[in-house]
Amino acid sequence: MIAIEVNGQKLEVKPGSNLRDVIDISKAFYIPGTTIGILKAGAKKEEVTSEYRLITSKGEFRIEIARDSELWNRFNRNFYDTKAHWETGNSIAFGPVGTDVKPERVERKFNRYDVFFGTGGYDAKNTYLMFAKEKHISDYGSPKEALIGKVIGGKNTIAQLKQGDAIIKIEPVIKWETLLNKISTTDLSLEIEDEMRIFTYFIVDLINEAPQGAEHFLALIRKKRFHIDTFSNSFISDDALKGEVCPFENWNARSAGSVVIRTDGLGNGRVYIYKDDRTSSAVHTVVGHVAQGIELIRIAEKGSKLAVISNPERVMILGKSFAEAEKSLGPRGLKLEQKGYTGENAIIVEQDPDTTIEIMQEGRVTGLGVKSDKIIDVEFYDDLAPITLDFFRHSLRLKDRPLGSLPVIYTYENTYLLRSEKEAEAYKEINPENVPRTKVKAGEIGVTNQAAKRYGMIGVKMIDDEKYGPTGEKFECTNIIGKVIDPKRLMGIRQGDVIYIREVS
Repeated sequence: MIAIEVNGQKLEVKPGSNLRDVIDISKAFYIPGTTIGILKAGAKKEEVTSEYRLITSKGEFRIEIARDSELWNRFNRNFYDTKAHWETGNSIAFGPVGTDVKPERVERKFNRYDVFFGTGGYDAKNTYLMFAKEKHISDYGSPKEALIGKVIGGKNTIAQLKQGDAIIKIEPVIKWETLLNKISTTDLSLEIEDEMRIFTYFIVDLINEAPQGAEHFLALIRKKRFHIDTFSNSFISDDALKGEVCPFENWNARSAGSVVIRTDGLGNGRVYIYKDDRTSSAVHTVVGHVAQGIELIRIAEKGSKLAVISNPERVMILGKSFAEAEKSLGPRGLKLEQKGYTGENAIIVEQDPDTTIEIMQEGRVTGLGVKSDKIIDVEFYDDLAPITLDFFRHSLRLKDRPLGSLPVIYTYENTYLLRSEKEAEAYKEINPENVPRTKVKAGEIGVTNQAAKRYGMIGVKMIDDEKYGPTGEKFECTNIIGKVIDPKRLMGIRQGDVIYIREVS
């Protein structure tokens, strides 16, 4: 038998088994077509460095310890689950714990971000792990060898720590050497070798401090896939939501495994996962951390599609009936409140709270229903008008939601004119694309391009037209982006009404 490991699960399989066999036997989470990462025997070489990661109730930060610090090596584990006993403008102290340090009655100089031991009442039984917030001189009853290191990452977390905050965990930072003996593949017929470590997906734990950013990430992976558009030695990124606004919420170090969203500048909306440690940034908000499967992220290559599971999974009830929503919410212990139209043919078009993190915290969500005839199913021409559809999906938020609202601004004869509430023209250009040549068919959706003054206008006609597009513009000013599946649903709508667009394949 061959000994292997699949997503951390140890197994034995018959010689000659392939990846497909292993996935079936292990019942591993796997999405067809996604990339599988494999480490061969001896491929992984780790080295514990002098760096440590401290996870606290206010976030995490990193310290570098002097290699000859016997005190740290002997006592750092004693400070697990300790609270900040006191703090001043100059320093903060966690503990106390018992040690055998030898306190001294002497004032010492401390620089900003020094890490050191101190004692209460010059008693080793009351030893504190301390961090200097500012440069100062003081007597903390510290032993001669008290200064043990420096804070090197997550310094903003140090500034936020207050009395009562806790150190939850202390762990060494493990550096990986280059993984030479690795495989990135989608070929399920690949034969398994002894001691292979196989990774079919990764898990991300989202954090409560970034509800909007977490929702941005959940929208990106709504099909449980992360596409590697950008690849470097320190990170990978998925650019599907590049250009979509995400607010800055959580300042923290971009440590290995961090899930981060750029919130400003070139590439805003892009989602990164870091393979190496980087300092915090004013334009990068940290929304989660890889809890399992970081190996897959380190192995995968540019262009790979990776299977991903989030914790928590997204709460999204838009586009569902109230019965469907209750069925999905019940097993998660979430309550549903109904507003608006609540008949059997109701479809939910708004939810409050808006984000998964807030819904999970409150244990409830309110859904606003409308009659199903307000829902307009459309089929888009992605191959013919990709750039205009990028504008359209952006303006209706169809990139991150199952449906989007579209106000009716004017109707006449067989024509319906609509315009999104979100003014997207400032963000997206609408150049001529897929302009009609001889005829516009009934039910096709048109967007006025930049060749006309009213660019960005959206229109649908109920009849074929050989002269003007759906927005009433000439053919050269009209981009055709798709068609309404059931145009009769538009009949009877009036100026001022709101319809909801739902994309179908």
